[in-house]
Amino acid sequence: MLDIQLHYVEQGQGKPLILLHGNGENCDYFEHQIPCFAREYRVIAMDTRGHGQSPRGEKPFTIVQFAEDLHDFMDQNTIGKAILLGFSDGGNIALTFALKYPERVEKLIIDGANLFPSGVRPLYQWPIEIGYRIAKLFAKKSEKAKQNAEMLALMVNEPHIEPSELARLTMPVLVVAGTKDMIKESHTRLIYKSLPNAKLEIIEGDHFVANKCPKAFNEVVERFLGGVFEEK
Repeated sequence: MLDIQLHYVEQGQGKPLILLHGNGENCDYFEHQIPCFAREYRVIAMDTRGHGQSPRGEKPFTIVQFAEDLHDFMDQNTIGKAILLGFSDGGNIALTFALKYPERVEKLIIDGANLFPSGVRPLYQWPIEIGYRIAKLFAKKSEKAKQNAEMLALMVNEPHIEPSELARLTMPVLVVAGTKDMIKESHTRLIYKSLPNAKLEIIEGDHFVANKCPKAFNEVVERFLGGVFEEK
């Protein structure tokens, strides 16, 4: 059972399509996706625990807990099965959820996700780790530093998914990343190759292609959801 009330926005009718944002963000990240996908789907964009307008609560601040929160949220809103679209940590949440509750996922779209911390390019990961150590140092004296350390810990210590586990996911999966993504392309391709029923699309742009290049991103997702998809 959820110990908190998760904030979300909802638009459209049809099959449920749940959008999961990245670390330190909120549902506003999907400002270009919500109205577009709401033409055909019941779009629900959530704020993860401790993000945006969703309270922190008392439960663990982990990817596994966020996946449990999603499960409880779906139960509360009588959503038996949904399409999940997750960006960055949201993609990690979606993968974690799908591995535990595959029967609740119709299709899966993961954008800029990683299976473990070393999937991130060192150029991006090193500053995150340094920031985490500094925030952790001041966490006992500053509530802001404590919150920052908790947020950065998600990227330093998580997730923990073995590529071999992905073989259990038989639903259609779209794996997306940017050409200049903070996730190593080799890691994105590892995720893709480890999934038995996946499509891969590398879009021109950085880690934030959905927000910065919405036309290209939305077209790829719509083709995938419509069952018309040709890999480049």
